[in-house]
Amino acid sequence: MGLYKVKNLNKHAIIDLIRFTPGGISRVELARQLGLTRAAVTTIVNDLLEKNIICEDERKSAGGRTPIVLEINPKRGRVVGVDIGATHANIILADYSARVIRDHEFPLRIGDGPEACLQKVDEGLRELLAKEGLQLSDVSAVGVGVPGPVVVEVGLVSAPPIMPGWDNFPIRDRLEAMWGCPVTLNNDAELGALGEWAYGAARGESNIAYIKVGTGVGAGLLLGGQIYRGSTGSAGEIGHFTIDENGPRCSCGNRGCLEAMAGGYAISARAVQQIKAGHRTVLAEIDPITAITARDVISAARRGDLVAQHIVIDGGRHLGTAIASLVNLINPSMVIVGGGVAQIGDLLLEPIRQSVKARSLRVSSSAVRVTEALLGRRSSGMGAVVQALTIVLHELAEA
Repeated sequence: MGLYKVKNLNKHAIIDLIRFTPGGISRVELARQLGLTRAAVTTIVNDLLEKNIICEDERKSAGGRTPIVLEINPKRGRVVGVDIGATHANIILADYSARVIRDHEFPLRIGDGPEACLQKVDEGLRELLAKEGLQLSDVSAVGVGVPGPVVVEVGLVSAPPIMPGWDNFPIRDRLEAMWGCPVTLNNDAELGALGEWAYGAARGESNIAYIKVGTGVGAGLLLGGQIYRGSTGSAGEIGHFTIDENGPRCSCGNRGCLEAMAGGYAISARAVQQIKAGHRTVLAEIDPITAITARDVISAARRGDLVAQHIVIDGGRHLGTAIASLVNLINPSMVIVGGGVAQIGDLLLEPIRQSVKARSLRVSSSAVRVTEALLGRRSSGMGAVVQALTIVLHELAEA
């Protein structure tokens, strides 16, 4: 490996350690953690300061010399993270320090196909930017997440059960042509894992599973500090673990998949079944009952509706059964549950924890913590921000 390439790798490592260390980091600590000489760190840091990529900040000290720490310069530019879901999309505008400037969530139907959905995302982004007095030319890069297996190298999805009509559509290339800046494309659950690792509940962890429970169910896996995608980008499709081989039909064509038992559509379908069976619930006030959504069920459960609460608890048990298998398989230190359905909190988390404890090996279950996503609905969007910033900051460092 040439000296120039080694120097760029060291620059990337220094930038990443600065951006992912809360409150900044000193030159001495950079050298210690990366195993570099102070002279090497000083040379690279001076270059990054000259390029205005990083900045210095003084930290208050109880006594003695005031420590100077290095941080990413937030005023250097702006990036965007986009989380495209089955029923909603969320767009986050952030500065180079990953501070959220503004976000915008709006309804979207993934089944309408790529042309209609990407047009709606484009309109949503332009609307968000206009509220800040900005244009597309003010955005350095955009990270995008979608609810299906992604072939990252070419920027498209491959055979996504929940995304009919999207197979092999050139998502990344189309968005780059529309927006005139670099675009990354990743699976939304992978980005959820990345977002929680960078800025949320999993800071400092190396082996985690992020479970996104929305319309579909997916897992983002961070193993040994790296996102694990598998050989074709479809790793983490926990939504298609079989829970009941005689269960309801799933969108993938199989029966009894986790997604068909505990995903958003399954939750709303279960509510309709309960109403038709004569059970008393506030959800029966929704007309027609076929319009009931998982959000309606979650809202009713929060208000104490017993039917809605039992639906959520049953979903949690099914999720816990699948997660227990995942815990046995990859032995994570943390399982983070996120997505729209997870906003109900302990009503969903407790049955998950109980099932994981009962169904996974003690050596694995004793070492894992099952927790709620700290970033809430922003987990995947913030993971997309991470990807956008990685492109921008590394390219600036090499310039």
